[in-house]
Amino acid sequence: MSKKFNFKRSFGKKGYYIALILCAAAIGISGYMYYQSANQTEDPQLNNPAITPGDDVQAGIITPTDPTNPGNTTAPANRPKPIGQPVAGETIKDYAMDCLSYNETTRDWRVHNGIDIAADAGTVVCAAAPGTVYTVFKDDTMGNTVVIRHDGGYVTTYSSLAENVTVNAGDVVKTGDAIGTVANTALLESAQGDHLHFSVTWNDQPMNPAEFLQMD
Repeated sequence: MSKKFNFKRSFGKKGYYIALILCAAAIGISGYMYYQSANQTEDPQLNNPAITPGDDVQAGIITPTDPTNPGNTTAPANRPKPIGQPVAGETIKDYAMDCLSYNETTRDWRVHNGIDIAADAGTVVCAAAPGTVYTVFKDDTMGNTVVIRHDGGYVTTYSSLAENVTVNAGDVVKTGDAIGTVANTALLESAQGDHLHFSVTWNDQPMNPAEFLQMD
């Protein structure tokens, strides 16, 4: 009985050491495979393949930005032309999407997605560029509004108009075509008196209308 008992104890100890050796070997193999994988991942040739002229623009490759609209890719060549002033008058409130602007009507600070151009009530408002009227509607806060789509992903919006809007959705307009007249129908900006609220987007992103009007 004593010999049989000692044999079992001896075999148990051997099995324990064998298991330790096998675990150590497995850890070593796993570490080697991880090291090899890490070296491949950190290879700059794999992470940053060479880009040659003529390559298609793909996700992750930075493209030049439009100087008139920081944060967006280069503006298309087919910009709407010609571009003209939507109404004659003085700009009384600037574009402010990267900072807060004081609103005299609501008496608080908020962003301002366009420019406000003061003009006498009844002054004709014109399309700032050739395009197609997308929609005409009365906004609860910005009053009577006309939205025009242009080439290259540009959209111009004319708000605080009088009710006698002279265009309809689907109409094709040229630069300088009358679309309505100045009034003070924007409840959100009523303290500013009669004016045009003019805003612009490019590829659905807000753009400074002053920069749009200065484009060649």
